Amino acid sequence: MNPLKMKSLQFRQEREPAWLALEKLVEKIEKKGLRSLSAEELSNAVMLYRTTLSSLSVARSISLDLNLLRYLERLSARAYLAVYGVRRKFGATVRSFLFSQFPQTVRAFKWEMLFAASFLLSGLLVGFVMTLRDPDIYYAFVPQWIQQGRGPTSTTEELKSVLYFQEDGMLQRLWAFATFLFTHNAQIGILSFGLGIAVGVPVFYLLFTNGQTLGALAAIYHQHGLSVEFWGWILPHGITELGAVTLCGGAGLMLARAVVLPGRNTRLGNLATTGRKAGTVVLGCVFMFFTAGLIEGLFRQLVHNSMARYSVACLTLIIWMGFFGLARRR
Repeated sequence: MNPLKMKSLQFRQEREPAWLALEKLVEKIEKKGLRSLSAEELSNAVMLYRTTLSSLSVARSISLDLNLLRYLERLSARAYLAVYGVRRKFGATVRSFLFSQFPQTVRAFKWEMLFAASFLLSGLLVGFVMTLRDPDIYYAFVPQWIQQGRGPTSTTEELKSVLYFQEDGMLQRLWAFATFLFTHNAQIGILSFGLGIAVGVPVFYLLFTNGQTLGALAAIYHQHGLSVEFWGWILPHGITELGAVTLCGGAGLMLARAVVLPGRNTRLGNLATTGRKAGTVVLGCVFMFFTAGLIEGLFRQLVHNSMARYSVACLTLIIWMGFFGLARRR
């Protein structure tokens, strides 16, 4: 018989009982969980796992047959996951993402987020000033579906009716409306993120034009002395919604920087690494869009008191500032 085969056979006969015992314990853990083991079995599992690792190391060093090596590698990996692997419940995973990964990633790329916010605010200011100077430009800044009958020729009462809209049976339609807003706003944010790969230029345009739309609307209400009412109507959901749009735009700028300034890495490799982090931001923004949709579709239509609206706006601002500034800060 080949000396190498004899060595392999002898090695297996001496140590195989420990491997089989470990495999049996691993199968029990995989079926019933780690808590199904007694204290003695758990101690044996750890000891047998280390023995198997030692066998794997020896098998590699003396170049035993490939099948045995593969068996030991698979058994070691299964044992590691069974004994040392952390199995987290769905709720714990969601909490870890929302209160750890999401805010930490936003803080790590705060300059991209601030840069995105500056373009949104610049567009708002330009839209506001230009519409005050020339009201007809309003129609170029505000899409038809957003106007809802509002324009430079609208009366004060017509503009006010949108801010305090009431209709029989409205409650039955609010949930559907909130769902639509969530879907639409999420699409805008994801588009801002996706366009970042085009060196970021489309992201700037999208953020700027969205700001122009809001600025033009604000100018129309300002001309009729309804600024307080208008911002009370916008801010409760707008702080969350515009914040999410800004973060998605910032995520797009993260991709743009990875392409333009790859550093020592290749552009493709840098894009893959940054893309995972940017994806974390966008996924967290979906939660923000959902929250904004609920506020816009429900609270804003049901509560007509300006003081209550501003109170909710201030509360959401404080919550988000605390969330991104303090959550899991180390």
